[in-house]
Amino acid sequence: MAAVSVAEADPATSESGVAFTGVQSRGWDESQLRKYSFQTKPIPRLSHADPRAEILINNEEPVVLTDTNLVYPALKWDIDYLQENIGNGDFSVYTAHNHKFLYYDEKKMANFKNFVPKSERMEMKFSEFVEKMHKTEEMGGEERVYLQQTLNDTVGKKIRITMSSRTSSHRSRPERCILFLQTSFECLYPYPVHHPCDRQSQVDFDKPDFERFPNFTNVVGYETIVGPGDVLYIPMYWWHHIESLLNGCLHTKEDRVPAASSSEGAIMRNIEKMLGEALGDTQEVGPLLKTMINGRYDQDHS
Repeated sequence: MAAVSVAEADPATSESGVAFTGVQSRGWDESQLRKYSFQTKPIPRLSHADPRAEILINNEEPVVLTDTNLVYPALKWDIDYLQENIGNGDFSVYTAHNHKFLYYDEKKMANFKNFVPKSERMEMKFSEFVEKMHKTEEMGGEERVYLQQTLNDTVGKKIRITMSSRTSSHRSRPERCILFLQTSFECLYPYPVHHPCDRQSQVDFDKPDFERFPNFTNVVGYETIVGPGDVLYIPMYWWHHIESLLNGCLHTKEDRVPAASSSEGAIMRNIEKMLGEALGDTQEVGPLLKTMINGRYDQDHS
């Protein structure tokens, strides 16, 4: 079981990410942290009893709670324990040819006939997943496998009882978490609502195309590394970017934004949805929006 203890991050803003001085880790090292073009600020790490933690949560600001017992029972989760207790149901397993996992909605693939998924989903038993994971590790290379499962009746009772509520918790693996304000909509360029990768950023963080996505230069992230027993509070409607750090491997789950919000982003999403339904062809939404704006709302009428 991996373990990590993260020291308070340097409060200064950094272009290459937060500097985690004094980090004690096993199974990963600081060289695994990918370098990005945008600035990041540290997410505070506080005891759940610290009054400042409650203030941050009430203000809808992220914070890592370091000594809560909320997920303590899950600290014993390892491969052997899960194989014994997780049950014999079918689980969703994703495979990708590199460290990036870009989710997609299979129901929306018909809207974009040339769409090719960057990751593949399959159903398998947990024992089959473990076997595939070990084979992938033995082969080396860039391929990654990732299991994601809702805590429903297919999951063993001991696991469901341990994690009966949805929390942003971290058990046996350290993860790097970068959050972005809900107002970062125009900087992160999410896919169109009707695209299979809806609610995810189009920007490749490793090689951002600033000609296509010029506002990405203005984005600022909020960063931390969380380990076993840590609980990260993610405010409602914030974007999240997750990297798993373990045994020299890095997995990335691309940036996602919740489906609903009271922000301008939600208004734009609702307009896209209504136009798609009214037109009957999602491919006509973009051209219609351009027709509405060009020469009308992009001019100074004063």
